[in-house]
Amino acid sequence: MTTTALPHPPYDVRDGSGQRVCVIGAGSSGIAAVKVLHERGIDVKCFELSDRVGGNWVWGNSNGVSSSYRSLHINTSRSRMEFSDFPMPEHLPNFARHDQIAAYFDSYVDHFGFRDHITFSTGVEHVEALAGGGFDVRLSTGETRSYDAVVVANGHHWDPRLPEPGFPGVETFTGEQIHSHHYSDEQQLVGRKVVVLGMGNSAMDIAVDASYHAAETYLAHRRGVHIIPKYVFGKPYDEIAGHERIPGWVRWPVARLMMRAATGPMSRYGLQQPDHKFAQAHPTMSSRILDRLAHGAITPKPNIARFEGDEVVFEDGSRVAADLVVYCTGYKISFPFFDPDFLDPSGDNEVRLYQRMFHPTVPGLYFVGLIQPLGAIMPIAERQSELVADHLEGSYALPDASQMKREIDRHRSAIAKRYVASKRHTIQVDFDDYMLTLRRERKAGARRAVTGGAPSRLGSTSAG
Repeated sequence: MTTTALPHPPYDVRDGSGQRVCVIGAGSSGIAAVKVLHERGIDVKCFELSDRVGGNWVWGNSNGVSSSYRSLHINTSRSRMEFSDFPMPEHLPNFARHDQIAAYFDSYVDHFGFRDHITFSTGVEHVEALAGGGFDVRLSTGETRSYDAVVVANGHHWDPRLPEPGFPGVETFTGEQIHSHHYSDEQQLVGRKVVVLGMGNSAMDIAVDASYHAAETYLAHRRGVHIIPKYVFGKPYDEIAGHERIPGWVRWPVARLMMRAATGPMSRYGLQQPDHKFAQAHPTMSSRILDRLAHGAITPKPNIARFEGDEVVFEDGSRVAADLVVYCTGYKISFPFFDPDFLDPSGDNEVRLYQRMFHPTVPGLYFVGLIQPLGAIMPIAERQSELVADHLEGSYALPDASQMKREIDRHRSAIAKRYVASKRHTIQVDFDDYMLTLRRERKAGARRAVTGGAPSRLGSTSAG
């Protein structure tokens, strides 16, 4: 079923202070949204399934859906990850540990004084867009509340995706199989023969952990990737290579030269050579994996072909007896609080959103942090939230529906042209390029609000 545009709600939004906004989730994106809306004087309430803020950065999170593990550290340097008006403490390492990041988020909430806007241990079970505008939000407590707008910030690293289709013999494999989402600490690896499948950041971390604690460690991969060390020329890589004022056509050729100098070809480490250029797929950040491969502590393997009893058979015909297979195969983009056909997704793991955040046909429905950046989400979520607040207040106007559709189509075409085909790339953005896009879009929306007349209804469009 295709989602159709809803009538605009019968209230004026030139002053956003009279509106009620629901934010779903108090992870890094959700708290950015609540903070911005709170500062603007907008009546905002956030619902968080856990008993604390931080989402995926809380190891052992009581919400049961965190993907954190004991050895997790950030892959973006703290200077590029921190919120613009709340620097991370100088004593933290450049690539801080999960509990240090979670503490930073707690401090952020308390520093700006909006903890009372978050209701903890309460999930959102259903969101319904009303024909007259606004939304009914049913909570896990059984209560239903009405809101003028909803900001979706539930994240996209919590619903595990297993290999599709499954490998032959997978049902009768005698070893244990888990998704990386269910990896918590090294005790799960001790003394075992472990096969890790995947080449993303989690796969690298888990393979490295296994190389110190497991009896044998194998890293299986379908396709080669470019692995970026966290430090290049003595500085965090992203501090050297990233700046939103440097266009991608300059940035990426320079980065490719840096990577060749820093790591050499991936085949040197026994890995498959990538079939794409650097930045044509989401790269993997790890300084430790290449060291462990070079020392023989991890044995690289091609993709899994099938299972036979307790053995994993690889595509090159080699086989190993394994006690544990860890699938680091990504996540589904899921919104369990929407009816299955509500968002009218245009493809697997894809939702059509203007500028990756505005629903083009449902007024008052916003998405914050639903992106996979080459960089950190936090500054992006902060800037997205500024646009949401501007729109609620009427100082930012969306273009008309046809212009939004064209922008969405252009973005999808650019993604398909640049990146290798992968479900993770449906929401891919370059951090610096997208930050600049948001900056420019905010100015363009402000001009539309003036030249077309400030919108008098939430979600209305003013430019033709």
